[in-house]
Parts: sequence; structure tokens; C-alpha cells
Amino acid sequence: MSHPDTAQAAPIQLSVHSLPKAANEPQQRTRAGRLKMLLVWAVCAAPVVASYLTYYVIKPQGRVNYGTLIMPPKPLPADADLPLRDLEGRPVKADALKGQWLLVAVAGGACDHQCEHQLYLQRQLRETLGKDKDRLDRVWLIPDQTPVRSGLLEGLKNAWVLRTDASQIQRWLAPEAGQSMAAHLYLVDPRGDWMMRFPADADPSRVKKDLARLMKANESWDDPGR
Repeated sequence: MSHPDTAQAAPIQLSVHSLPKAANEPQQRTRAGRLKMLLVWAVCAAPVVASYLTYYVIKPQGRVNYGTLIMPPKPLPADADLPLRDLEGRPVKADALKGQWLLVAVAGGACDHQCEHQLYLQRQLRETLGKDKDRLDRVWLIPDQTPVRSGLLEGLKNAWVLRTDASQIQRWLAPEAGQSMAAHLYLVDPRGDWMMRFPADADPSRVKKDLARLMKANESWDDPGR
């Protein structure tokens, strides 16, 4: 026959072992909740992350970007850092440029031969995109107050023609070492991030290939037309 004290001690021993298990349950629930939130975030972000990795970081065999990738991409400055005005002197908010891919040229209002070539190239490249052309806007940033010839404006219908100071443009865009700002076309994504610079005297067919790849990779990033 068992001693009475021994019989009474058994339940006490069982209750002591059950306490740590109960205390761990809220922590387990918290960890599970956080894990679910991370999974939801990962699913939502996956298309954007995958497209950036595939086309900007991971280079499939046989494919090389022609334009120079800007890593990390450089965000569009705020209105105070990049004050823009149209040719009539009316202010234009920098954020108005977001939502579309932008192909940007930088040149003075006098627009020399190089400038005319860049503006022509802008127009032709946009047209070669076919059904995707409405996803790409042309932008001409003018860093002076020189009047623009009326004949030149005929080829700039539906393009952004904006004035701002050269020093303020340089807060966002930059040429290759040894080149002028006007030597390049600059590509900006729909979030306003400068992410690619095309070479001086660029080969139009190779620029077109880069643009076509980007349009295909990021079909959900923007809304065609404005």
C-alpha cells in the first residue's frame, strides 16, 4: 500500500510540467501570424522583384543590356529640387511625369544638330514599340531660357517639353564621364526612377531591343496613355 504523501505529490508534479507548454502558446501564435504576413507580402511583391532580378541582375546567357544600368536607380526629385515649367512658363509638378516610362533628352532651347538628332531618335524609337508605344513618353528637359523654334515644336506633339536649371537636372541625371548631358538619352521607369543611360551616338536598333525587353518584362507597371 502506497504512503499517503506519495499519492498526493503526483498531481503536483504533473501541474508543474504543464506550465511551460501553456506559456509558449501565445509566442507560437505570434510567430505564425508574422510568418503569414511575410508570405502575403512576398506574393504581392514577387512580380516586381522577379522582373528586376531577371532583366537587371540575372543576365540570361546570350543577352547583354546595351544601355548602362543605374544601380541603384535614382528617384525623381521632389518639386522643390526639380522645379519644372512648360514653354508658357506654367509650373508642372515633377510627380506628373510618373506613371509612364520616360525617354529623356537634355539640351538647350537653341537645339543644335546633336539635339535635333536626339529628339528625332526619341520619336522613332517610340514608334517602333508598336502597341506598347503609348507606355513610353518623350521628355525634353531644357536647361536655359532660349526660345524654341516653332518648326522644331511640330515634331514634339504629345511630348513633355519642360524648362529647369542645369544644376537641378544634375540632381537626378548624369552623363557618362567625359560626355555632356546632351550626349545621351536617359530612361526612367514609371515610378520616376532613372534606371538606364544609353550611349552617346547610340545604335537605334540596340536601344530598341532594350526598350522592347523592358516593356515586355513590366507590363503591369504602368497604364498606357495619359
